Amino acid sequence: MSLTYTEIGATLAAKRLPQGYAHLDRRVRLGSGPQCFERAGAAVLAWGAQRGAGLRVTPGDDVREGADVVLRALWLRIPCRVVRVVRDTTCVGFAYGTLPGHPECGEEAFLVERDADGSVWFRIRAFSRPGRWYTRVAGPVGRVVQVWVTGRYLRAVERAGGGV
Repeated sequence: MSLTYTEIGATLAAKRLPQGYAHLDRRVRLGSGPQCFERAGAAVLAWGAQRGAGLRVTPGDDVREGADVVLRALWLRIPCRVVRVVRDTTCVGFAYGTLPGHPECGEEAFLVERDADGSVWFRIRAFSRPGRWYTRVAGPVGRVVQVWVTGRYLRAVERAGGGV
């Protein structure tokens, strides 16, 4: 099964997100220091943002590059593929892309970043456009839902890694 877009890895590699999509880039400060960075990074790589937002993740394994997963929210089935995993001294996280059947078409990255001053941030970058008939019909309501879920992701990782 192929991804439903061609700009694979653009949430991680590009300064500017691809044209032709709605863009999202949100960042929240979690705290500072290596413990905060490690806790938040571990939470993100264990699907903490998604689970904390109320989604079910199948299979439930930790994030692994190339893995196909299905997120579920109520009746909604959301198939994705992990396209990149990042693990270095200043950034831990991953990006997943949409597979056929996903309500949207695009990519989303979940990143724990450590600045030079030791501040730790959780960042979500995404580009998307409607991928199914019902998201096209929903129009701006779909975008509102995406922003609402993003807020839930941010709060989940704040709870998991914040402090210090």
